[in-house]
Order: sequence, then C-alpha cells, then structure tokens
Amino acid sequence: MNGVRLKSDLGLMAKVVATYIGAVIGAGFASGQEIMQFFIVFGPAGMWGVILATILFAYLGALIMFLAVRFRCTNYRELFNYLLGPAASKIMDGLSLLMLAGGLGVMLAGSGAVFSEQLGLPSWSGSVATAALTCLVVTGSLQGVLMANVILVPVKIVVIIFVTLAALFFHGTPSGPLPVEAPGPVVAGNWIWSAVLYVSYNMIVPVAVLSSLGRSITPMVAVWGGVWGGIGLGIAAGLITLAGLAFYPMVLLYEIPLLYIAGHLGEGIRIGLSVLIWLAILTTAIANAHGFASRLAPELGVRYRIVGLAIVGASFSLSGLDFSFLVSTIYPLFGYAGLILLAALIMVPAYRWLRFYH
Repeated sequence: MNGVRLKSDLGLMAKVVATYIGAVIGAGFASGQEIMQFFIVFGPAGMWGVILATILFAYLGALIMFLAVRFRCTNYRELFNYLLGPAASKIMDGLSLLMLAGGLGVMLAGSGAVFSEQLGLPSWSGSVATAALTCLVVTGSLQGVLMANVILVPVKIVVIIFVTLAALFFHGTPSGPLPVEAPGPVVAGNWIWSAVLYVSYNMIVPVAVLSSLGRSITPMVAVWGGVWGGIGLGIAAGLITLAGLAFYPMVLLYEIPLLYIAGHLGEGIRIGLSVLIWLAILTTAIANAHGFASRLAPELGVRYRIVGLAIVGASFSLSGLDFSFLVSTIYPLFGYAGLILLAALIMVPAYRWLRFYH
C-alpha cells in the first residue's frame, strides 16, 4: 500500500515539477536570449547570478505550492488575497488577466516567427498549430495541462542539456580572462539585481498555473515539487550560461544565442533546437491559457473549457503582429508586476509568521 502511495506521490511531484518548468521555459529561455541578457553579459560572474536565481526559484516555487495547498486554491486570485489584501489583489488580478492573454498572443506570434525564420514554413502555420494544440490540451482540463507538460518538458530539458554539453565538449569550457561586464546596455548594473529581476519577470505565469493545483496534491508533494522545479530551472540556466561563456563574447551578437552555438554542431542540431524553441513556446502558451481559464472558471468544468477556447481565439488576433514588438510592449509589464509579487511572496509570509509567534 505504501509503495502504491509513494508511486502516486512521485507521479504527482513529476507533474508539478514539469508544470513549473514548462511555465518558465518559454521562447526567451530556450533560445538563450533571456539567459544572455540576464547572466552571460556579466561574464563568469553571471554564474553567481544563476545560483542566486536557482535559490529564489526553488524557495518561491515551494512557498507558492505550500500556500496554494494550505488555502486549497483553485486559482491565483485566492493567493493574491492573502499576499496583497482584497483591494490590491483586485488590481493585480486584472493586470494578471491582461498579461496572461497578452502573453498567449506573444506565444502565438512567436510560433509564427519560428516556423517562418527557422523552419522555412508559412508564419501562419506556426500560429495555427500552436493555437490548435493549446485548445486540444485545454479541453482536457487540468489533467490535460499536467500531462502535456509531463510529455513536453523532459524533451526540452534533454535537448538543452545535449546541446550545451556538446558545445562545452567540442568547444571547451570557458577559460582565460573574460570581461566582467559586456559592452553595451544590460538589464541591470550587477549580477545580484539582474538575478532578482529575472526571477520576478518569470513569476507571473508560474503563480497563475501552480496556484490552481491547491486542491489536487498533498503539502509534501507540493513543496518538494516546487523545490525540484526551481532546481531544474537553475540547472538548465546554468548549462546555457556555461555554453554561452564558452563562445563569449561573439555570442552577444546573436538574437538566438543557442542557435549560434548549435550551428557549430551541425545543421541537424540547429533544426532540432528550432523545434525545441517551438515546444517551449507551446508549453508557455498552454500555461497562459490555463492560468486565464482557471481564474475565470475555477471549477474546471465545461465553463473552463469554453473560457480556454475563447481566450485562445481572442489572443489569436495578436499573432499577426511583429513578435519583437509584442515582446518589447507586453513583457515589461510582467517585470513590474513580478517585482510587486516577488516582494509580497518574500515579505508577507515571514511578517505574518513573526506576528503569530510574537
């Protein structure tokens, strides 16, 4: 009996880990662009930023899952009420809905860009394929979202590990003096602040997705799922950073750093990485659609499916816009809102715990 329970818990934990990682590893992460801007630009010191980001991802993932289970959340609004209070949570709720819908539109546009620029296919075919698969997963409700991540996320992680380790093996690990800071503008003045900004920028979608699991898992599974999800993100980010440093500073000149690195390994690897970037876009699109639908239809029934299909259809109107324009317009909102959420996640539980024991 205990063996059956352990197997079940491990299966649920794997779903939590995959869902967390799938919500964060989008096109920016899988392409190496995010990692380059936030970590590689600082040279070897960027690895300290990766370590700090890993600690934050693991801690915040565990905390979000713990609070979601404790309050038996079915969507992020219940978690916002605890962290921000009724008034501020309404503002954050509305902003989060807009960002989830906008983020979904960005992913649909990004799919078109990948199909067109990397695979030589019509851009509309990428947007349609991602929208159709997202609709298919959403119609499976929560279990469909979890299973999609369990299948797709390991593929993404394996490809990232293979490409980065192969690049390090054939090109060698970073050696010799590297600039501490890269030329040109960077997102932050030092690796500490850059790591904090990176985590805050990436927390809106995971909060929306993970908080919907509050009634589906046990506290132990929830907490350890958050921890291992954060560690998995840190390992992937660390490997991309090491590979980028091996090709530093030339890697800074490329829009998709991992494709530049993969180009040294052969055309087949480059095409495989292009497919990886699309898979990363797909899992993030699924996470956005699920986060939106579970907020407006927490019972995860027929209404959830209708809302999910409707938001995919509505966001599809953004797919014809320029991908880089959408990123530069919508993503800064994620960063600002993420800072507020990050501060609340770190400070509010600690403050309430201290008040309780004093």
